[in-house]
Formats: sequence, structure tokens, C-alpha cells
Amino acid sequence: MLVALYAVAAAVVLATVLPLVPKGYWWLRVFDFPRLQIVIVGVLVLAALALAGISDALGYAVVIGLALAVAYQFFLIFPYLSVAKCQVIREPVQDDGRHFSILVANVYMPNRRASDLLRIVRQMDPDVVVTMEVDDWWCKQLSELKKSHPFAIEHPLDNTYGIILYSKLNLHDAETRFLVAEEIPSIFARVQIPAGDLIDFYALHPMPPQPFQDTFERDAELLLIARQIRQIGRPTVVAGDLNDVAWSTTTRLFQRISGLLDPRIGRGFFSSFHARFPPFRWPLDHIFHDTRFRLHDIRRLGYFGSDHFPIYAELRYQPEDRHDHPIPMPQATDHADAKERIEEGLTNGDG
Repeated sequence: MLVALYAVAAAVVLATVLPLVPKGYWWLRVFDFPRLQIVIVGVLVLAALALAGISDALGYAVVIGLALAVAYQFFLIFPYLSVAKCQVIREPVQDDGRHFSILVANVYMPNRRASDLLRIVRQMDPDVVVTMEVDDWWCKQLSELKKSHPFAIEHPLDNTYGIILYSKLNLHDAETRFLVAEEIPSIFARVQIPAGDLIDFYALHPMPPQPFQDTFERDAELLLIARQIRQIGRPTVVAGDLNDVAWSTTTRLFQRISGLLDPRIGRGFFSSFHARFPPFRWPLDHIFHDTRFRLHDIRRLGYFGSDHFPIYAELRYQPEDRHDHPIPMPQATDHADAKERIEEGLTNGDG
């Protein structure tokens, strides 16, 4: 019994230590995802070891190492608990044309329940809809959204990286970009809200880490955009399935380089994947924005046959109060780290 508990404890410690290596190898980055699950397993093993009555040096060493690992994992996910301090101030809706809403949905390309997604879109009535994993079939099924969202950028693909942006709001300078790899599109547009202000909007769906597929390209895409956002300095929203969790090293670096805020902090995980397997669920779909925005609402929406739940947010553009939010700032080595990751991604990709 003790041998089994020690083995599980060692696995928890290893799963905690490996992601500290700042490289994009898939067998390191996959451990960024299940931090909540690792905390739960670690706590259960600690409880079992306490009941087992540890009394030797090895047992104490295992308990101490496991307790430190659990504490570190909890430290990373704590900001996303509802007891933590909110990063974004909540603001009620005001009828002054500075409010707009976003719905993000990874449709899961083999899924054929388009009518269920359309029902959710009609129910929520967002101003901007970002759909990912759209092929030609999904593009055709969703085309009716053009009646309510006449401004659209469509780039369907059969490789699970197709992406479409539908908007009620006028789009300026809209384009499809291929930042790192020819087969991975992203969308950029300047969205004009009813008050007339232009908002830089990035819709993203980079490659995920999975066996034998590293994250060099994903990290490079995120950090290229983060660096551009900081340099340009305009009002910005980034939305999409980033194939990374909110608390990962890469996402936290993305926030510090870009200066963008995460409205989930202090409000919950809003875990969007995997929709069909609750024990293995984490937040992969994101909506980030800069300090000029406040949050009215954020929620995870219902199941429509995909392996992702949609994420919905309502934001208010309030630039006069931008200094009410602390701006995430780069740490001493962040720019060098970002440069290295971008170079690795461009080398491994074809951008």
C-alpha cells in the first residue's frame, strides 16, 4: 500500500517539476493542463499517507515533497477561484454604444449539431461570433448568421484549423493572417463599436500540445501577437481557443508581454474543454482584453455536440478609467524569453 502511495506521490512531484522547464516539448507542456486534477490527487494521497501513519525518514520526505508540490499547484490555480481578487472590474450595461459582446465556439469539425450552436447564438445574440474548426460543411451551415452578422471573415479548412468571424459591427482592416504556419490561420480586424470607437480584435486557434506535437508554434504565435499589442498600444481584445490553459507559463507570459487582462481571474475557471469528460476539463477558450475595458458578464454556455463549450463575454469600453486596472508588466527576463520562444516557433514552423 505504501509503495503505491509513494509512487503516486512521486508522479505528482514529477508532474509539478517538469513544466518548470521553459521549453515547448509536448511531454513537458501537457502537464500545464491538469493542475486542478493534480491538486486533487495530491491531497488525497496526503490524506492516505496521514492515515497510514508515516514514521520513517523516507515517509516524511515523501510527505514534504508532495505537500510542496500540491502547494505550488494550488498557488497557480488560486487566482481563478471565486475567492480570489478579480483582475477586471465589473460594470453594468449602459446604453451609450460602448458595450459589446463576444461568443467563442470551437465547433469540433466532425460534430454535426450546427442547429444547436445556431440556437445558442440566437439566444445570446452576441455582437461578435468566433467559430473554430470550421470546414466547408460548417461554413455552409453557419452562413445564415450573415443575416444578423453581415460582416464576416471566412477561412474554412479541413485540417481542424478553419476559422470564421461573424460580426454585427462594422469591420475595418480585416484580414486573415498566417503568422507561424501556412495551415494555421488567425484573423485580425478593427471592430467599430456603436459609439464609433475602433477596437483591435484578434481571433486565434493555434496548435495544441499532444503526443509528438510540440508547442513551439503555438507559443510563437501567441507571443508575436502579444508583442505587437504592446507595441501598438491600441484598445485590444483577443479571443479564441488558444489550446493553452489560463495558468500556464506561456499564457502568463502572454499577459505580461501584451498587458492584457483575464476577466476570469477571481470569477472561476470557466473550463471549456473537454465538454464530454468532466474529470478532464480545463479552460482552453479565452477572451483577453486591455485595461480600457470593464466586464459586464462572462459565462460558459451549453453543450452543442462539440468537445468544447462556448464562452461568452460582455465588455464595456471605458478608456477614461483605464488606470483603475493594474497593467500586467513584463518581468526582467520576459522579453528575452519571448524572443527565444518566437525564434523556436518560426524555426519549427514555416512562417
